[in-house]
Amino acid sequence: MDAFDNYGCRMTASEITPAEQAELDKALYDALNPLASAIRSRETGLPADRMWDASPVDVALSVLAAWKVVDGEVKRLTERAAVTAGSYGASYEQLGAVWGITRQGARKKWPDAVSRPAPVTAGKSTLALFGGTAELVQSPSGGWGWTGRGADGASGTAADGAPYATAEEAAAHAGAFLKEHALGDQS
Repeated sequence: MDAFDNYGCRMTASEITPAEQAELDKALYDALNPLASAIRSRETGLPADRMWDASPVDVALSVLAAWKVVDGEVKRLTERAAVTAGSYGASYEQLGAVWGITRQGARKKWPDAVSRPAPVTAGKSTLALFGGTAELVQSPSGGWGWTGRGADGASGTAADGAPYATAEEAAAHAGAFLKEHALGDQS
């Protein structure tokens, strides 16, 4: 099948052909009729063979009520599909592109579809040794550094600002600084 419709315009992959549209309409009406009949029967209390005996307005409103139920189900299933795509790694940009909306629109429409990694908040802990203290800090990149004040009042920080791979490594360097700047035995 060519990707051009009768007007010579290129169709996108998610657009459907007139034949597909006719098949979809038939499938939707076939699925809708039992639901519309059930809604109409509940509204009127009439037996199945007489439930459509009413004014055209009342019948059309029963059909509209059934479409409202279908619309709610389509929205629920659409959200499930978006969440599934997000769980496999789709971005809001991709979801929006498929739905024909912006990334921001997709985030608003399906706020829980894409799991965002928790922001790396600076992990912090305090080390108190030799009368001084040092604060161990995790940078957004994941590395660890430290700043400290020795018991003698000297301030120090991780050498050259280069982060250490682990909190333990940063603690070892901070501990060495605190030991070096401990107050001597004053007795």
